[in-house]
Amino acid sequence: MYSVLSTGKHRNLISYHKHQHQITTPAKDRETSMTTKAELVFIPAPGAGHLISAVEIAKLILDRDERLCISVLIMKLPMDLGTQSYVESLSSTARLQFVDITADEKTAAELISNKETFFLDFIRGHKPKVIDFVHNMTSNSRLAGFVLDMFCIPMIDVANEFSVPSYIFFTSSASFLALCLHFESLKKEHNIDTSKYMDSNEELAIPGFKKPYPAKLLPRVTTDQSAVITMFFDFVTRYKETKGIMVNTFAELEPFALQFLSGSKKVPKIYPVGPVVNIKEGGHGRNSQSETESIIKWLDDKPESSVVFLCFGSMGSFEPEQVKEIAIALECSGHRFLWSLRKPPPKGKMELPSNYENFEEVLPEGFIERTNGVGKVIGWAPQVTVLSHPAVGGFVSHCGWNSILESFCFGVPMATWPHHAEQQMNAFALVKELELAVEIRMDYVKDFQGKNPVDIVTAEEIESGIRQLMADGDHNGIRKKAKEMKEKSSATMKEGGSSYASLGLLIENVISNIS
Repeated sequence: MYSVLSTGKHRNLISYHKHQHQITTPAKDRETSMTTKAELVFIPAPGAGHLISAVEIAKLILDRDERLCISVLIMKLPMDLGTQSYVESLSSTARLQFVDITADEKTAAELISNKETFFLDFIRGHKPKVIDFVHNMTSNSRLAGFVLDMFCIPMIDVANEFSVPSYIFFTSSASFLALCLHFESLKKEHNIDTSKYMDSNEELAIPGFKKPYPAKLLPRVTTDQSAVITMFFDFVTRYKETKGIMVNTFAELEPFALQFLSGSKKVPKIYPVGPVVNIKEGGHGRNSQSETESIIKWLDDKPESSVVFLCFGSMGSFEPEQVKEIAIALECSGHRFLWSLRKPPPKGKMELPSNYENFEEVLPEGFIERTNGVGKVIGWAPQVTVLSHPAVGGFVSHCGWNSILESFCFGVPMATWPHHAEQQMNAFALVKELELAVEIRMDYVKDFQGKNPVDIVTAEEIESGIRQLMADGDHNGIRKKAKEMKEKSSATMKEGGSSYASLGLLIENVISNIS
């Protein structure tokens, strides 16, 4: 059966058990309403950046059309990759339910036993759970389709079994989607060995980009030849089987990439629906109320746009040598700063960074005293809360896509320091294509495995980037452009905006599946 699972103070997640056929939800009117409503099944990836934005787009869809209900199926990894506190905060309603389909601990451990393919194995291993859930659900409702995370493509098989279409929610940029489809074509249709571009000094013509693209900034996913990368491009091939792809972007931000995607006969219908961000719950429960209040109080005392904020995402951390370079740069720049500084996980462990018990163990001697009043060093940062504060005038970022969109929503200009995945590509787009950021280091790649010598970005590079970012006036226009992008990102989501219209078209397409 389905039973309400106790999660801390809330009894709000529905836990799924296989062999029964009963639904109990916090809202009793869900079952009776299902005769007139269509159901979408959302399957987000278990990472924080994927799960949170999936929930936000689900809420937007429900706000727009009362004919729909949504079930979000939650898969939790054995290790917490930043989602646990967020999952515990979720509350089911009459039309939006959160269903825990996580495999038992023994099965989950088996699914992640292969370090190279663990994530893909984990997704595939949950297909039986999804099938069982949908079998039970369809006794009460009309199934309109599946909305799958960009990494949950094996679930297309489940949608096919129930003869309903799949849609993708692509949680990165349109440029990255265009790049993935381009390299899938190079690999599979033209038999090109793309590993030749790894660390190359070539400049390439890449769909989705107006300017020549440096090969050395290509995401590793496009040049690596490992088994997991091969499987990823098998996923990209299957994107073409879906009925549509929602992309967390907007027409005013990426017109060139969206034009390429929309003009391709091989690509399903593209729906730019962003920026989809959670602008109310930036900390997701990882900060105590007193910690957040302390940060806000400190910012309240600072002049408008005077603080540079340094934050590098849920996986962001540095070795002691790099921490010292950042500290020197901040002290020499003379600018007010708020620095989210976190401790790297033990070598070889699949864990998130943690908070330091004592910052002085890693910072230069006397740094805290010398910067007292000018700077504040914190652990985990409630990023949205900070970016929305008027005292913040610049954001040194790892260039994760969600962080970029949050920065746009609040009109905060950026300095780029990418770490992994497609972040180098995002940095190139921000600095060179959009001229919305300054560069600290664009080709930096963090070695999470610890196999190579630590790449150090010098204090001089960091200080230069911070000075450009926080310069009075409009350095290269980025501050002015950031403010313009804030207005555009807000307008596009309102009635009459491009993303508002695009989401409406997606909803009508979904409704047509059960008409």
